[in-house]
Amino acid sequence: MAKEKKIPEVSFSKFLGRALEIVKNPLPFHHDNFEEKGDTFILNIGFQKKIIFSRNAGFLKYALQKNQRNYTKSEVQTKEVAKYLGKGLLTAEGEHWKTQRKLIQPAFHKKHLSNLLEIMQETINEELAQIPFDKEIDIEPYFGRLAFQVVAKSLFSGEVEESTIARLQEIVEASQKILVRELRQPYLAWWFKGSGLLRRHFNMVKEARGLIEQLIEQRKKSSRRKDDLLDLLLDARYEDGGSMEKEQMIDEIMILFTAGHETTSNALTFTCQLLAQNPEYQGKIGNDVALGGELDLMSTLMSQQMTRQVLEEAMRLYPPAYFIDRMNLEDDNYDGMKIKKGTPLLFSAIEIHRHKDYWENPMKFKPERFAGPNNQHSDYYFPFGAGPRMCIGNNFAMFEMQMVISELIANRTIISTTSEIEILPLITLRPKNAYLRFEQRT
Repeated sequence: MAKEKKIPEVSFSKFLGRALEIVKNPLPFHHDNFEEKGDTFILNIGFQKKIIFSRNAGFLKYALQKNQRNYTKSEVQTKEVAKYLGKGLLTAEGEHWKTQRKLIQPAFHKKHLSNLLEIMQETINEELAQIPFDKEIDIEPYFGRLAFQVVAKSLFSGEVEESTIARLQEIVEASQKILVRELRQPYLAWWFKGSGLLRRHFNMVKEARGLIEQLIEQRKKSSRRKDDLLDLLLDARYEDGGSMEKEQMIDEIMILFTAGHETTSNALTFTCQLLAQNPEYQGKIGNDVALGGELDLMSTLMSQQMTRQVLEEAMRLYPPAYFIDRMNLEDDNYDGMKIKKGTPLLFSAIEIHRHKDYWENPMKFKPERFAGPNNQHSDYYFPFGAGPRMCIGNNFAMFEMQMVISELIANRTIISTTSEIEILPLITLRPKNAYLRFEQRT
């Protein structure tokens, strides 16, 4: 049996002393603690609450795979996120999650996604056409709209009005911002509630759910099939032959809107910034595009080796899901570290992805490190999580991002106008001031 290891602790006074900095960006604070305390430490956040932070990749795999039955998502997702998005795949746990995962998984198989590729490609082309040439722009809002449009039209085909899509995006993004404030400023809970701020946001969520319900009812009354994600969700049946209840379907669609656009938009923005700083890879992606030739869309995507490697490297350096949260159901012991039942754990994917013990020259942008077998870095690379709860939409996201980057590089050269890539860590890792210039490729 491994010798018991005492987990070093970061005091509440240290946490409080950097509270204002943590609200804006907690990553430097956590990085300093990792460098000082080691790959796993306890953070005392006051009110007799403590959280274990870790950048130990083995510990994360243990929680996500080897002993995943003892590790559930923390209340951050099962309670706090759920109050805005409902009990969908992202926020559900236990038997409810297992039932929903089994029901929805087939809709995201590659054979079904192939039917959506043309809708995705058409939407991507329409949105990329809005990006101006020879003008310095913040690219993130363009990708935010693009990714939301792709999810909306993959769900509802052409049956959703632009004003509805825009309103849904506005509500989803507003909900994330208030949730971040609640999580990082728990001492202001009284004000969030007393000022009516929470009530206003809950009313917005109610409005979004009403818009989605209208789209579902409209489809049910229609006799035409679209073979989009909504049709697949409506067709899905549980083992007893029953279909998904309306409120549950709305929960799942709220989750798809949130998880399906935010992370993709972020990853695309960081990828373009890295390509602007490393222009030689734009030429290499151009070769990928040329090799696609007359292949069908799915075959073209499967052949794009360099494009995929560039995206994987971008998500290594800037993982959209930069923290993975868990809580153990029973007392546990990992590598001599005792973990009491009900301990909140936050695993830092961004620290693992940049850890010198796992990666050679970790801060260097080097897509070639992903050449070779798909699972070669699976012990310490978690852009979509791992284990049974790996993101159900990982193939959807990768196909979408490949199409975006390929189309961009086929027609444009990306020029960097700033020397620094800035970040804004919210629920996901978002870019900040992502200014670029796009020139016509000759």
